[in-house]
Amino acid sequence: MTRKLLRLLRHCWTDAEDARRTIGDTVLERLGRRVAAGEASHSGELRICIEAGLPLSYLWRDEPIEVVAHERALALFGKLRVWDTENNNGVLIYLLLVEHRIEIIADRGLARHVPPAQWQALVQEMGAAFRRGDYEGGLGRAIDTVSALLDRHFPLAPGERNPDELPNAPHLI
Repeated sequence: MTRKLLRLLRHCWTDAEDARRTIGDTVLERLGRRVAAGEASHSGELRICIEAGLPLSYLWRDEPIEVVAHERALALFGKLRVWDTENNNGVLIYLLLVEHRIEIIADRGLARHVPPAQWQALVQEMGAAFRRGDYEGGLGRAIDTVSALLDRHFPLAPGERNPDELPNAPHLI
């Protein structure tokens, strides 16, 4: 019971401003520009969502945090409309700061081309960068990797432009 209460308090004491302080406004702006630059050569959409702490409804569950974080990422995949791209090729990179969890959710159009082990390797690489305090480097490499995958599987035709269906700036909760 004490563990659950401590987890609850950690999540309740953090908010989007904590996420903003952790990552930094200038880094968030550069990441948004990097997403936009990556999307210039493919039809996919990439969203970054950084959540400081979970809502209470997720914290009362009797499930491991890995399961809860994944379920939250799936819910945000829908809420942020990443699933709603024309070619079903949206990707969500979700960070849950309090729990040090990273989830990557790819829509079915891209998921059929990329094995789960490749996504897990990217999560591990990001985690290593974050442990060094290098959020920009970890997220930047992730943006580049996802963009390269989308370039390979969903390239734009000559003269075609990405319709930019979703915002490029990271979403903070």
